[in-house]
This record gives sequence, structure tokens and C-alpha cells, in this order.
Amino acid sequence: MPGFELFGAEERKEVNDVLETGILMRYGFDGPRKGIWKAKELEQAISSKLNVPYTQLTSSGTTALTTALAALGVGAGDEVIMPTFTFVASFESIFSVGATPVLVDVDDTLTLDPRAVEAAITPRTRVVMPVHMCGAMADLDALKAICDQHNLILLEDACQSFGASYKGRALGTIGHAGAFSFDFVKTITCAEGGAVVTHDKDLYIKCDAYSDHGHDHLGADRGADQHPFMGYNFRISELHAAVGLAQIRKLDTFLAIQRKTKKIMKDALSAIPEVSFRRLPDPDGDSATFLGFFLPEEGQARAAAAAMKAAGLAAFYWYDNNWHYIRNWEHFRQSATLNHFAPGLQQAMELYRIRQFPVSDAIINRCVCTPINLGWSEQEVQEKAGKLVKAVKSVL
Repeated sequence: MPGFELFGAEERKEVNDVLETGILMRYGFDGPRKGIWKAKELEQAISSKLNVPYTQLTSSGTTALTTALAALGVGAGDEVIMPTFTFVASFESIFSVGATPVLVDVDDTLTLDPRAVEAAITPRTRVVMPVHMCGAMADLDALKAICDQHNLILLEDACQSFGASYKGRALGTIGHAGAFSFDFVKTITCAEGGAVVTHDKDLYIKCDAYSDHGHDHLGADRGADQHPFMGYNFRISELHAAVGLAQIRKLDTFLAIQRKTKKIMKDALSAIPEVSFRRLPDPDGDSATFLGFFLPEEGQARAAAAAMKAAGLAAFYWYDNNWHYIRNWEHFRQSATLNHFAPGLQQAMELYRIRQFPVSDAIINRCVCTPINLGWSEQEVQEKAGKLVKAVKSVL
């Protein structure tokens, strides 16, 4: 799954290019950097790979989401619809621009349920933010139709799904904007990094400035730049971009390995009648970073995850996970912040102290996911498939 598994000479070469110049910052120092612009080169590579005209790198997936929301004009009083199953960065980015997260149920895609989205729309709704969890896509046809009907922004949180697609188009490029993460355990890694992609030139220009203190990048040097609006320091460094540049050149290899391995694991598990699998709106577009499956009952799923771990297999039982499902987001439910929310946001958050999500619970509590690693040999894949089947059968 993570690109760091196949880290080698290519990454070291790109990083050494930067170290030899001594210019680690992505902007300025034009002479000493001797024509080495790794961040610019990576942005161009992402745009080319995803067939999207504009890419803006940032320091993380979280800052990519924040930058996109800000550039889209989302702020205080606006509501952003997001799923109950995601990483905490999704709601952190919404809070960071002063907007209100509106959590709704997921379905068996492990992403936003379009019916739940439709039911959650209010006059304050500005954005629908599907999260393409665990390497695969939300039902983008249905979600885009809802956004078009209600004149809403579609912002794709594709942080976990770089390289995945939907009906021939890269995830992240279908909505008004998309955000990616390149942290250490993503499909490709910069160690830390993120990106916003869009087809909208004006939105890109805003992202470009917002992620660098509002610099318009039109001056002869940084001191001559104007600041048309305020921004923040969400810059990626040249060192991080250099790692990502080597990694993106390996993306097709990563995807091919993952898809081959996942098929072997899934085919083996398919022999068990009680097992069903995560629904993929476009199976051909799956990046295959995870194999997600369901068992008939919560107790069986929890026991299967434990049996898998005992057999030396990685197993994610999201229902008990602290970072990916609302059930254990106590800091979210209690609005546990170091500073104060604005009064309107604080009031809106009160409902989460007691609100339950039984529909999502009934899906997530029967779900187990196992990651698909890049470094396994063919023999290891077969052995792990056998262990997976044995572990699941042992709890049925």
C-alpha cells in the first residue's frame, strides 16, 4: 500500500539534487538553486498523470483541504456535508475555515450515502465533501447530480485514493476541486505533503497564494510580491517534493502490484459464503490499497480482525478505531479545542454530544479491512491469502 515500501535510489537521487544546491525552499533563490525546481516539477507531473490543468502542492493533505475550502470561499455559517467514516483531518479542515461539519451516514461503499446527503441539505449547505476512503471511490454520479440540482460545491477528499479513478477520470478531478495527501503511508509519499487539483484557473491562483501567506508570486522576487488577500504558510519543501517526484514515476507499478495482489486475496475470500465485499461504484478504478469485506454480525467481524492479527495479518476494525470513525471521536463530540469556536459553530456542534448514527454503525461494525502491501513476494501473497481465509473461517 504505502510507497515507502519501494523507496530506493530514485528517491535518493532527487533528494540529493536538492541537497547539492542547498536550496530547500520551493520559492525564490533563483540563482543558487541552479535550475532545480522539484515542487514545480512535481506539480506538472501530477497534472499530467491526472489529466488536470492545475495542481498546487501543500504541506499535507489537511492543508490541501483547508486551502481548497478557503479558495472556494467557504467560511463561517457555511455547512459542509461529510461522512461519518473518514480521517479526522476532514473535519479539522472544515473547522480551520470556520465552517460547520455536517456528518451523514455512509453506505456499503464505505463512503457518503447519496440519500443521506440529500436529506441533510439546508439553506446553509455550501459543500458536499465525499471522502474516497481506503483507495476507492464514492458514487460520484449521484453526488454530482445532487450538487448540480442544489447548486452546491463538490469537493473531493481523495487523500487516501491517489491513482484511483471513476469511469475513466482520476479521483479528485471530477468535482470543483480535489485534495490529496502524500504522507508517509499513502500510495505515493513525499514523507509529508499534499496537493489541490482543479480545472478552474481562478481557483488555482487563489490556492497558490493562500498556501504561501497570500503571495501573488508575480513580483521580480518575494519582496516585490503583492498580497491580494491573507494566507498561511502551507508550503511544501523542495526535499519533500523531490521524494514525491520519484514516487509518482512509480505509480503505475504500485497500482499494478496492488491490483494483482488484491485479486488473489479477494478471490480466496470469495469462497466463504458468509463474506460480502465493499461495493465499488467503478471496480476498474479501484487503486486496490485495501481489501474491505463484511461479515454477517458485529461479533464475527471483531473476532475475525483479532484472528487475523493473531495470524500475523494486518487488520483494521474501523468500528473500534480512534481516528477514522465517529464512534470514538470524543474530542469532536465534546468540542475539545484549545481555543474557542465562534458562537454559531459552538451551538451547531452541541448536537454531536448525543447524536448517534445507527445506519453507519450497522455497516462499519461488520466491516474489516486489510491493507495490500507492495513488498510481498508471490509466495507471501499466497500464504497470506490462506491465512486470511483460515482466520475468517475460524469465527464463523
